Amino acid sequence: MPPRRLRKRRLANRRPSPLKLSNPMHLLHVIGSLSPADGGPPEVTRQLMRAYPEIGDSMEVLCLDPPDAPFLSDVSCPVHALGPGRLGRFALSRRLTAWLQKNILRFDGIVMQGLWTFPGVAVRRASLSFGVPYCVFAHGALDPWFNQRYPLKHLKKRLYWPIQHPVLRDAQALFFTSAPELELAKKSFSPSHWTAALFPNGIHEPQGDPAAEIEAFYASAPALRSRRFLLFLGRIQQKKGCDILIEAFARVAAAAPDLDIVMAGPDQVGWQSTLQSRAEALGVSTRVHWPGMLGGKLKWGALRAADAFILPSHQENFCIAMVESLAARRPVLITNQINTWSIIERSGAGLVEEDTLPGIERLLRRWIDMPPAEREAMVARTYPCFLESFTLRRGALAIHSVFATPSAQIATARTSAAV
Repeated sequence: MPPRRLRKRRLANRRPSPLKLSNPMHLLHVIGSLSPADGGPPEVTRQLMRAYPEIGDSMEVLCLDPPDAPFLSDVSCPVHALGPGRLGRFALSRRLTAWLQKNILRFDGIVMQGLWTFPGVAVRRASLSFGVPYCVFAHGALDPWFNQRYPLKHLKKRLYWPIQHPVLRDAQALFFTSAPELELAKKSFSPSHWTAALFPNGIHEPQGDPAAEIEAFYASAPALRSRRFLLFLGRIQQKKGCDILIEAFARVAAAAPDLDIVMAGPDQVGWQSTLQSRAEALGVSTRVHWPGMLGGKLKWGALRAADAFILPSHQENFCIAMVESLAARRPVLITNQINTWSIIERSGAGLVEEDTLPGIERLLRRWIDMPPAEREAMVARTYPCFLESFTLRRGALAIHSVFATPSAQIATARTSAAV
């Protein structure tokens, strides 16, 4: 038998077995699309598919994707894909309304992923009609930054607010992923009455073989096999600060001749060609790589092979790719406009600067000039930061606790009188 001190150490290092709740629930998640190209909301939904069984809950998904969409082939829970709605992203759908009326009583609660669309209105109506509580994920859509950046869209949202606000007001909870997001949301529109709750967002620990994933990535991008690189992983759009990243990289490129930038993500707004032309004009086009959207082994291989993850974003309520980088044991270089930036700064798992051209230039220079020993120390802090702050079982428990609150049915009955 090993000495008592050794036994205690082993017990301390052993991860506790997941405990399942005694009151399991069956939940419905409603979302416009499960396409990975839509970023955070689909990924949160997919991650919860794995988290709920750990606590004993189960889920189904109702979406407006085509039933034969290829990205639905690997989904791990029942998905009801009704096909696209009308009026573009507003997604007006009679099929969705009819499906809810027929099936809602099979569920203990409904989770609406996102704002500004018809499905949220349909969820509220069905909830109030049948007495099944619902909650809503804001996903950063109430951040005042959007009002300033897109004034025309802000005007449309103000006109729509009398319809959107009741969806939030009558929800059992409106979920935010950080305290800063919660506070900022109060400043966007008036009135702003709702029951706010914090959702400790995160992901599951990756299970793949790191060496195989890195090799798969290099096989798809052989030009990077002998290069160091910083990885941008996200949609190619203005909010993400792609333009200032290229501008800042051009300013520091001579100081790090062995370092490249990988811009990995879908070009949803047709901006990539403009950015590529700018990189060429700045003389760094051969050192900026555009592999498109990466998923599965290629994504994890890119994260593991990178020097660090970089995101010069102007607004993020939460960043899944940043958390994935921490889980892959790679540091993160981000701006203070990502609402979880304080966790990174406090843990020492990355660097934080302002979302300006001088700020991103400082961010790059700080990384380039960092002594190797300090970089290795930062690398060592990434995985503990992930385990402490960004595992998703806590999120599943938070959703469960909202629907387990005894006042859920009472609140629903009270608001139904106001409809």
